Amino acid sequence: MQLDYNLPGPDRFNLEYTGPDNKPHTPVMIHRAPFGSFERFCGILIEHFAAAFPTWLAPEQVRILSVSEKFEEYARKVERRFLEAGIRVGVDLRGEKIGAKIRDGRNDLVPYLAVVGAKEMENDSVAVRSRKDGELGEIAAAAFLESILEEVRERRL
Repeated sequence: MQLDYNLPGPDRFNLEYTGPDNKPHTPVMIHRAPFGSFERFCGILIEHFAAAFPTWLAPEQVRILSVSEKFEEYARKVERRFLEAGIRVGVDLRGEKIGAKIRDGRNDLVPYLAVVGAKEMENDSVAVRSRKDGELGEIAAAAFLESILEEVRERRL
C-alpha cells in the first residue's frame, strides 16, 4: 500500500474536494502497487549485493566445469546429484580451456565453481573454487553437496 500526495495534486490530476470548512482541499491517494513494489525490491536487492547474490539466493548456485570432454559423463553425474538435492546447478562442457571456463564463471558471479577431471572422477570428488573464499581444493562430491545444502538452509551471507 502506498500513500501518494503527488498524483492528486495540482501538477498532475489537479483533484480537489470541498472540506467541512467549505474550502477546497487536495485529496491524498491510497493505492496498491504490488508489481511496482516487487520490482523496486528486486532492484534494491541487486544493488545491495552488486549482483553477487549469496548462495541461497543466486539463480545458479554451483557451476560444474569439465576439464575436457572425457569427463563429461562424470560432470553430468555430479549435476544429477545436485539437481536431485534441489541445488540450482549449471554445467560448462564447452571445448574451452579450463581457465576460460573459470573466468566466465567468476564473471557470471556464480558462488561456487566445481572443476572435474581425472583425479576428481577417480575420487568421486570436485575441485571447488568459491567466489567468496577462493580456492578450496579437492572435496568429496557428497561432502561439498552437504556443505552447500547447509549454507542454503542457514541462508548464510
